[in-house]
Amino acid sequence: MAQQGTLLVTGGAGYIGSHTVARLRAAGEKVVVLDNLVFGHREALPDPEVVFVEGDLADAALVDRLFFEHRPEAVLHFAAYAYVGESVTDPLKYYRNNLAAPLVLLEAMQRHGCRRFIFSSTCATYGDPVRVPMDETHPQAPVNPYGASKWMLERVLADCGRAWDLRSVWLRYFNASGCDPEGRIGEDHDPETHLIPRILMAAKGEIDKVTVFGTDYPTPDGTCIRDYIHVCDLASAHGRALDYLRAGGATTAVNLGTGRGFSVREILQTAEQVTGRSIPVEYGPRRAGDPSELICDPTRAREVLGWEAEYKEPRSHIDSAWRWMTGPRGGRY
Repeated sequence: MAQQGTLLVTGGAGYIGSHTVARLRAAGEKVVVLDNLVFGHREALPDPEVVFVEGDLADAALVDRLFFEHRPEAVLHFAAYAYVGESVTDPLKYYRNNLAAPLVLLEAMQRHGCRRFIFSSTCATYGDPVRVPMDETHPQAPVNPYGASKWMLERVLADCGRAWDLRSVWLRYFNASGCDPEGRIGEDHDPETHLIPRILMAAKGEIDKVTVFGTDYPTPDGTCIRDYIHVCDLASAHGRALDYLRAGGATTAVNLGTGRGFSVREILQTAEQVTGRSIPVEYGPRRAGDPSELICDPTRAREVLGWEAEYKEPRSHIDSAWRWMTGPRGGRY
């Protein structure tokens, strides 16, 4: 990673943001984090060299001051709400936070001449898969306001690129999982909806059981198949995207995944092996909108960013998450 000026990381105290900040700092980058701590944790940024500012992205005066004081040469944008179900019941909350608030950020970037933007996007912009594995040419037809809000911001970024030469990389994640292998930082959501931490919460006895939604999918064992991408691999991809923009790369979308899918049953079995515990499971009906299979085609990430996932086996994801959940903090900040 070729160091240059200061980096502004929005939502940098959250799960993926904090792991990316740690990666950037390990590479010697200067980092300013803006986070309102609605879902982020100040303790997820233990590095004293990280400049932390608590505040909201929609606060135009605050954002303008950050650009005036720190003159960031690039923005890495993680600040978003990401509960799919909530986005369906409260869509305005998601459009306000995930779409309207970033416009304040982009206006400040335009005023201050900052032309590099790395966007934490999602495979949810594709909606239901029409083919698997999914590459970047897959049709985008999001089926919930969360995915739609991310897709709409991608369109805004493309328009800004044409209007004032903003160059951006849209990183479309598949299923983020795992934690820092050393157990220093991790995943701490409230409420927690991700499969792997919920399985481990059941293993610890923090919840009575984990529910598996649907056992009649057209997959080898009847449960959903997903492409799990380790959070540290996501962090490294952001570093590669930064290098790409610094080298003059054009605006582009890049899928981030391993290219391999694992079923819910396979994740459960691996978790029992890692923890050495029997995990209580309840089998329920399918959830509306859950496709049977989501698998990434990571070819473009290799070709454009020179990036490939390091942690390809679910065991490494679950092992690092279990280390965090059973460590000194007990999986909490």
